[in-house]
Amino acid sequence: MNESPARIIPEPLLTELRGASHVVLLTHSHPDGDALGSLFACAAILEGIGKTVFCFLEEPVSHHYDFLPEKDRASCDLDEYHRFVAAAGSNLVMVGLDCGDGDRLGKLKDEFLCIEPFVVIDHHRSHRPFGTVSWVDPCRSSTGEMIYELAVALQAPISYPCAYNLYVAICTDSGSFRYECTTSRTMQIAAALLDMGVRPEEVGSHLYDKYSIERLKLMEMVLSTIALFADDQIAFMHVTDEMLRQSGASIQDVEGFVDLPRSLFSVKVAVLIKETGNGAIAVSMRAKGQCDVARVAKEFDGGGHRNAAGFRLHGKTVDEVRLAVKEALCRVLS
Repeated sequence: MNESPARIIPEPLLTELRGASHVVLLTHSHPDGDALGSLFACAAILEGIGKTVFCFLEEPVSHHYDFLPEKDRASCDLDEYHRFVAAAGSNLVMVGLDCGDGDRLGKLKDEFLCIEPFVVIDHHRSHRPFGTVSWVDPCRSSTGEMIYELAVALQAPISYPCAYNLYVAICTDSGSFRYECTTSRTMQIAAALLDMGVRPEEVGSHLYDKYSIERLKLMEMVLSTIALFADDQIAFMHVTDEMLRQSGASIQDVEGFVDLPRSLFSVKVAVLIKETGNGAIAVSMRAKGQCDVARVAKEFDGGGHRNAAGFRLHGKTVDEVRLAVKEALCRVLS
């Protein structure tokens, strides 16, 4: 992929960003490493070309990502957001990052989507169009990779903190450069970020070597729930509210658990079912090989990538969800 970023990115999107003096950056609810890294990196990039930027998050940054540079720039204060929008007047652009559809913007999506122009930058294969101007590239490893291209197209400087956030975004959503969406361009960008001073061993330590004892207790409980189906091709695990209570862990501590059964030799799809404490059930799926879990997630009004997808259901039990997902996966695998 040697095409110039200025040709890859839709010109109307670049025009909107260049023309606005104020930008609000948003990402999806329950943000992961790609969402947060892209958010903070994009803020630095736009500020580097003279924009006034406001980063809004529905909830505070998870303790798993409290090492990210410039994480303090994010605000959960709705009044502060309203003051920023009022001060910007008509010279404002909204930007939604890493959102597969408008609903992923969270509880305030209707308020956000009332503002135009609304720019969307995303890489989910299951993307459902929203906003006024979009750049969606499902061949990209991450939204972070796309934000790097945006910086090049805008001729914006990339500081060390910005590079660090971009590397975290790309590393986490590419499965540490293991998923099939990892391309030669992904590696070229990662190499450029390392040349800017990012140290992969430092990032890896923050991502994978800072578990709490509560997380390990929870992991022990969750691993005990592993159940294999379809000639051991499908592995299920689940997390309940009671497990969280007994272990003292938080729902954020579940991040990464779904990759554990995926490592089994025979397993083609790993599924983690989570009680979220508000009556909803969240389902995360990770695949290897040719099984397209985004296709399965779409059956339940979810989305994602070929190898990583998810969805939420209400009014169902863990057992009911497991049965429904197992039937859907068996159809795809067959």
